Amino acid sequence: MEVALRDTAGDILVFLPGAGEIRSCTDRLGLLPKGENGVSLHPLYRDLSFEEQERAILPSNRRKVILATNIAETSLTIEGVGVVIDSGLTRRLQYDPATGMNRLMTLNVSQASAVQRKGRAGRLGPGVCYRLYSRHAYEGMVPFAPPGISTSDLSSLVLELAVWGVKNPGALSWLDPPPPAAWDSARGLLRDLGALDADFSVTAAGKTMARLPIHPRLARLMVRASDLGCPRLGADIAALLSERDVMKRDGQVGLRGGDPDMAGRIERLGLWRRGKGVAGSDPRALLAVERTSAQLLRLMQGRSGKAYQESPDADTLSRLLVSGFPDRVAKKREKGGGRFLLVQGRGVRLSPESSLSGGAFIVALDVDAGEKAEGIIYIAASVDEEVVREECEGRIETVRRVEWDKRSRRITGTAEEKIGAVLLSQRLLSPSEEECLPLLCEAIRSEYGMLSFGREAGQFKSRVSLVRRVFPEEDWPDLSDERLRSSAEEWLLPWLTGVRSARELSSLDLLPALRAQLSWKELQLLDERAPASVTVPSGHSVRLDYSGETPVLAVKLQEMFGLADTPEIAGGRVKVLLQLLSPARRPVQITQDLRGFWNGGYREVKKELKGRYPKHPWPDDPWNAVPTRRAKSKGGN
Repeated sequence: MEVALRDTAGDILVFLPGAGEIRSCTDRLGLLPKGENGVSLHPLYRDLSFEEQERAILPSNRRKVILATNIAETSLTIEGVGVVIDSGLTRRLQYDPATGMNRLMTLNVSQASAVQRKGRAGRLGPGVCYRLYSRHAYEGMVPFAPPGISTSDLSSLVLELAVWGVKNPGALSWLDPPPPAAWDSARGLLRDLGALDADFSVTAAGKTMARLPIHPRLARLMVRASDLGCPRLGADIAALLSERDVMKRDGQVGLRGGDPDMAGRIERLGLWRRGKGVAGSDPRALLAVERTSAQLLRLMQGRSGKAYQESPDADTLSRLLVSGFPDRVAKKREKGGGRFLLVQGRGVRLSPESSLSGGAFIVALDVDAGEKAEGIIYIAASVDEEVVREECEGRIETVRRVEWDKRSRRITGTAEEKIGAVLLSQRLLSPSEEECLPLLCEAIRSEYGMLSFGREAGQFKSRVSLVRRVFPEEDWPDLSDERLRSSAEEWLLPWLTGVRSARELSSLDLLPALRAQLSWKELQLLDERAPASVTVPSGHSVRLDYSGETPVLAVKLQEMFGLADTPEIAGGRVKVLLQLLSPARRPVQITQDLRGFWNGGYREVKKELKGRYPKHPWPDDPWNAVPTRRAKSKGGN
């Protein structure tokens, strides 16, 4: 301003974002020279009286300095302006996630607005424009301000259209159609507030809300206040939440901070009305709140309602706030501290020193909307669980939760009462078979080792696998671990009745379930082609081991005397692998050529083991010896 007054001529038009900045600049410029050769200061914004606006616009015999909002961009022509000082900022109505309502927010102007402001200095002749931002900042501005419908909360618009009978935005012609996500979000909020029914038709409460020139949240709050017989308290709360915060912080006004308790703000308003000064309050904000509250009361058919003291009834206050902000109810996440979880699912926190940190539930009215892991709560109120249940009765849902607990490795069942992400209560329940079976099958798929087949079942799987491999031309079922784990629903369900844990599952005898995968004819063929055991020359039935690639017959050497050919299975397609055992049942020869062993290797084995096991027969001619599983009789050879 000093540079412009010294180096230029003509009146000076200063563009500032809002009335607060205009008042601040007016105070700081109060030391400029006055009188005939001085300047005259004139604020210019919409809330000024007609006379004050006219003094700013009409010519003067002194040099004028007009401190204006963007009202001076296009709405008014001010003669005599030769200099423009542009802050590059504007106040624009935009959806604020912090409060869940539209709010005037300070933003950078668009390039189009910057050009328009500059042009105000050259209406009647050459002019000068001082821009309080760099060319780089100018290049980063959006070319044009986005249409309001694309950045605003649409709940007021959706409610008004619902009153007209319009549910579908496609039924209307728009210069810029409303974004579908914003439209759906607005309809969801209005349903939560009771303004729309399940069919998105307007309710009786919604019609009353639509008559109030405030956000539907605050309108719902006022309707609830009227129902409770305290419209004056409702008007005060609505005014406090729609105007600038009445609390100061570090000597400044309009900044978030300090005590977040909403009840404290209502107390300050009551004391101010009674003429008592309250340290840390913003008098201008209190005056604006008073005006707005009085206007809202007049709109509510002039009813002033019952008076209240500086400290309103806590139960009534919380009921009103929850009615307008049901999606801002939050529950404490842990004992101690001030960390809460909103019904929306977002984590938020209070200062640990806040008096609200001790309660189990709060309603968070103003929350930091940044991209932080946890939002910071700036304005809130304590609320009892009973109030939450009563005011949000229609939003409480009972969720039956049955799931596989990986830590305990069992199925757990709970019935939960929830409002969104907030858990109100939880109790154990007994899951049904229909709920458990899919969870067990999924656990079998995802956790390796859940199925314990045991020896008998494992051998059966391996026998089927061998026949499937040896007879590829036949359609034998796949009983591999991979297939059984991935398709438990197809073969195991009848055997899972009553099973709830990994321990119970591991104790199941799975052999009957596996046998059920084969037809009667296939079971007969399996016993024929891959017998569980074979009879050796001693007359003893010896089990085959199918766990490896080749079936193994582990048998005492003496039991095989006289047998020339290695036993075969699968119709002669598979020769078993012989493990010839010592009397101590330790392998002394592994072979598939029994004839070759008798003719060669037997003599070396006999030489090594005869002295070690003298009670067992070691004939010179194994071809003609009597096979036996017993030791020699007393005095025998």
